[in-house]
Amino acid sequence: MDSGKLVVLSAPSGSGKTSLVKELLKEKLNLGFSISATSRAPRGKEKNSLDYYFLSHEEFVDKINENAFLEYEEVYKGTFYGTLKNEIKRIWESGKHVLFDIDVYGGIKIKNQYPENTLSVFIMPPSIKELEIRLRKRGTESEEKIKNRLNKSKEELSLSKKFDVVVMNDDFIETKIKLIEIVNEFIKS
Repeated sequence: MDSGKLVVLSAPSGSGKTSLVKELLKEKLNLGFSISATSRAPRGKEKNSLDYYFLSHEEFVDKINENAFLEYEEVYKGTFYGTLKNEIKRIWESGKHVLFDIDVYGGIKIKNQYPENTLSVFIMPPSIKELEIRLRKRGTESEEKIKNRLNKSKEELSLSKKFDVVVMNDDFIETKIKLIEIVNEFIKS
């Protein structure tokens, strides 16, 4: 397979999308995880080439200049995230469909580039207050970063209508079951 389907999960930080992506990967859905590149430092137990490709700011800019990204975004001032084109190729060559855990703007860009082959899913948090609670529970970010993420989340929530499906994540188990059904139906179509 040199081309396949793309499943994009996007949400404000703290919405639970990464946990949902991990659950989808456990299912028999023939999905391969697209590892994003970032210019930020690893958090917690994150590992290079497993959770992200951790690049220096200069390395990231070099990749931009080489046209190596399918999409990229300066998500926070000085902090880039992006999808390397060779990630899609790697997954398709393995015979799998691509699963993205990606920021809202990146998700929209991928959907716009592959409108027929992409299912874009917006994971909706129950509330901004719940987002704040989840971000604080992580214990990995400064007060300033938490405030930046919360401010950005308000803007991101307004973009949910640009996605094919919006799934409320107020009960993780129910959300997981619903998401598996949606993705399975899309892959089979």
